[in-house]
Amino acid sequence: MDTPQTQADKQRHQRGGLFYEDFHIGEQIRHRLTRTVTQMDNMLFSNMTLNPQPLHIDAHFCATETEWGKPLMNSLFTLGLMIGIGVNDLTNGTTIANLGMTDVVFPHPLFENDTVHCTTDIVDKRESRSRPEAGIVTFLHRAYNQHNVLVAQCHRQAFMRKRPVA
Repeated sequence: MDTPQTQADKQRHQRGGLFYEDFHIGEQIRHRLTRTVTQMDNMLFSNMTLNPQPLHIDAHFCATETEWGKPLMNSLFTLGLMIGIGVNDLTNGTTIANLGMTDVVFPHPLFENDTVHCTTDIVDKRESRSRPEAGIVTFLHRAYNQHNVLVAQCHRQAFMRKRPVA
């Protein structure tokens, strides 16, 4: 039986991440970090990824030609931020690789100057069939704005290190 531990019971990696054994199906983690997103974030990310979509980088276009009236944050920035906010609490130093992200949705826009906070649910886990020192954990990440409106959600499968044998 997969029994939850308190955060104090979990022996973290020296970089702060949890090991495969520390994740318990049904557990929800409320992440400590929050982040106010800015126009500069939107401009830099959109330009670094060669995305000229005026929904992200042209305030006049947004004000005059969209239903939103203001720039939307680039959705791939939002996805990356949502996952990144949880790294210190979950996987710093213990992820071997991301295996995939599915069911990615953006049910409400994230706008410049919104403040993001996130949660992660542990949905599933299984030991690796090919690598006895690792397992696969399925996370459900959710991001909310300052009004607690869901702005992004995705399932992510991560290849996680098991705790080293002493």
